Amino acid sequence: MKNLRAMIIACALAAAACPVVPSLSCARESQTAPPASRQSGLHDFDFLVGEWRVRHRRIQADTLKWVEFDGTCSNRKIMDGAANMEEHVLNAPNGPYRAVGLRSYDPKTALWSIRWLDGRYPSGALDPPVKGRFESGVGKFYADYEQDGTPMRGRLMWSQITPTSARWEQAASADGGKTWATNWIMKFERVEATPVSSPLKSPAVGAVTGVHGFDFLYGDWRVQHRYLRLKGDQKEWVDVNGTCSNRALMQGSANLEEHVFHTSAGITRAIALRSYDSKSGQWSIWWLDGRDPSGDMGPPVRGRFENGVGTFLGETRFADKPVRVRLSWSRITPTSARWEQAYSSDEGRTWETNWVMEFRRKNAN
Repeated sequence: MKNLRAMIIACALAAAACPVVPSLSCARESQTAPPASRQSGLHDFDFLVGEWRVRHRRIQADTLKWVEFDGTCSNRKIMDGAANMEEHVLNAPNGPYRAVGLRSYDPKTALWSIRWLDGRYPSGALDPPVKGRFESGVGKFYADYEQDGTPMRGRLMWSQITPTSARWEQAASADGGKTWATNWIMKFERVEATPVSSPLKSPAVGAVTGVHGFDFLYGDWRVQHRYLRLKGDQKEWVDVNGTCSNRALMQGSANLEEHVFHTSAGITRAIALRSYDSKSGQWSIWWLDGRDPSGDMGPPVRGRFENGVGTFLGETRFADKPVRVRLSWSRITPTSARWEQAYSSDEGRTWETNWVMEFRRKNAN
């Protein structure tokens, strides 16, 4: 639970569906639209879209004293408003760093799920999301965890919201929520009403390596999907059209990719989040299916690019059994690429491909 402890900063006060990747079990019919009363919560975070200056006041881990520092935040909607993504730049006393917040709304429960990727720990597993809702203009979000064997409860809270300002507070409780100790406060002041866009051009294919491994994917794409679907005891291949948009985060050491699938049952959406660990030379990849917005994003798939081919390995479960999963990127050009997913039930001795995506850049002739 390292990332959750880093975000909650309790006691030690450290700074802050479809498991793993799109899989065969993702090939289900889309669910019926929820009642309008459940969808109203989609707009809870509309106030946060745009560019902000942020004043931080936080208990420092090494001194256990309050410190103050500045930062910035950029927030934008994704998944047609059912989620939002924000990037923080924190000019902390021990050195500046970046972080990404990802929120998704579940109309079935009327709850938001909040996840946090700290740029200092780019390959760590994402903890289960912090969940909650807004009531009477105040948002409260909770998570349970352990700190040195002690059950703890964490709380994030949004309040004092105006068109140009807002207040965020983080607190921890060791008595089940009877009392709270605040350990981090952010005060937001609006700079711009809309997020500033800074698109990056695709580099030469020869640059597909290291932190530049996914540079080729920046921009907008048309995607042809072909995946295996279970129909009774049989498998059948299904073809689906879609689109994809990819943008850089954390100065290129991370990226976020949004998929739209145009299936026979309707439109579905999903998000891929990737981050690069310069120490290991590997990328970590997480996947969030829009049909299960409150689910855990699971352990990341990890790997790297070598000789223009990216291979990423991980583990998941299929039909209630553990399987290995392999993602691969190949045939990369400035205007096209191929992605493939395969499963192995024999420790990687043999692989069965179950999903293929063919990418074609939108502005390509």
